Amino acid sequence: MLWACVLLPQLALDAVLRRHPDPVRPLALVEGPAQLRSLHAVNAAAREAGLQPGMRLTAAHALLPEFAMVEHDPRETLRCQGFLAAWAYRYSSLVSVQWPGCVVLEVRASFRLLGPWPRIEARLREELDALGFQHRIALAPTPRAAHVFAGLRDGLAVSNPAAMAQVLDRVPVRRARLPGDGGERLQRMGIDDLRRLRALPRDALRRRFGLPMLDHLDRLYGNADDPLDCHAPPDHFDARVEMGYEVESHTALLFPLRRLVGDLCTYLSVRDGGVQRFRLRLEHEAGHTDVEVGLLAAEREPGMLFELTRHRLERVAIDRPVVALRLLARELPPFIPATRDLFDTRSQQQLPWPQLRERLRSRLGDEAVYRVAAGTDPRPERAWRPVQGEQASFADAPARPPRPLWLLPRPLPLREPRPRIVSGPERLESGWWDGDDARRDYYVLETAQGQRAWAYAPPGERDGWMLHGWFA
Repeated sequence: MLWACVLLPQLALDAVLRRHPDPVRPLALVEGPAQLRSLHAVNAAAREAGLQPGMRLTAAHALLPEFAMVEHDPRETLRCQGFLAAWAYRYSSLVSVQWPGCVVLEVRASFRLLGPWPRIEARLREELDALGFQHRIALAPTPRAAHVFAGLRDGLAVSNPAAMAQVLDRVPVRRARLPGDGGERLQRMGIDDLRRLRALPRDALRRRFGLPMLDHLDRLYGNADDPLDCHAPPDHFDARVEMGYEVESHTALLFPLRRLVGDLCTYLSVRDGGVQRFRLRLEHEAGHTDVEVGLLAAEREPGMLFELTRHRLERVAIDRPVVALRLLARELPPFIPATRDLFDTRSQQQLPWPQLRERLRSRLGDEAVYRVAAGTDPRPERAWRPVQGEQASFADAPARPPRPLWLLPRPLPLREPRPRIVSGPERLESGWWDGDDARRDYYVLETAQGQRAWAYAPPGERDGWMLHGWFA
């Protein structure tokens, strides 16, 4: 096996910055009781101003009076780690988040499908940059060695067990991720690397440091199995963004909404599925307001889903300040891509029909866009019915004489003195059971200008024409 470790050195901070509308401004995560507030992490702009993790909040304000503060939430950090574990599932079926701040995955089994390690590594880095997470990546035959290597040097890749042992022997004990404070204690004892540590008698190590130290060394070098707690992705998507301030306009919600939709599409691509219905929840002090987004077919294109959600959101009146956004998707059917020609000649400015249809529905309303199916009633005004849904079944239309493509909403008197009869009559008698009795003789007429009209007259008569449609 070959294990890749994606180390996330500032996961808690990235979880906030990737959803912050202005991540380049000085920002700090704060923690601790009200009287002893301290900085948990700071971004690059705050660090340039002199702020450091662990600094008291009062001292930070003395150096920089104004900077954005966000409460550090360990649960949000764990949620982001779980999200990245689900993202890593597209590369491997063995993914673990057993250690905080990193994701470990087995990649040798994916070489045949995804290519050699340099190609996989490039894809990992490209997607992590797009998701907004800083990272360090390393490769090794054991997961613990990959974890140690990622902390030593970004990009370090060792695929041979013998070479891995040689590199590990030179690792300082303080950076070997030994259990507890073992690294500090060994450093004070004059044992500065793993080669010297392994040269010590095992019984002496066990008596002084306990069995966890020996187990760690054996699993680090591959001398013992290292069973990991593998991550299983959830069956639904549930993500939430805390705003940190009250929002009273739709525009201020678009940036976190785009991130939420992007995370949803990443999750869908991992499952190789789509979404047909999801809910955007606007949380406020009095409760929450839900915005339902429904599609006729499963989709997972980020731009399309964002535009649809934005149009639905703009139609909702925000009567209370919003303090958080939450996106929930539980109906996740399989995704079937639309079939296209090998040499697609469609202009780049044109939208595919499914995207255009959903955009019209979001702007005009669900009832404004529908499909047309033939009915069994012979009366022309009732011979069709609107159908909602992509999977609706259609019955075959009964055999009838030709009908015009342009059917008028209601019949109008035909202002033509002497039309020429082309064909007819077609006798229509129906509606006696619902009180809308119709007895008509339909003809195809040609006007003096050469137009072909579809008109009717009372049965047995050829006068008083009522125009009902035009043939093309």
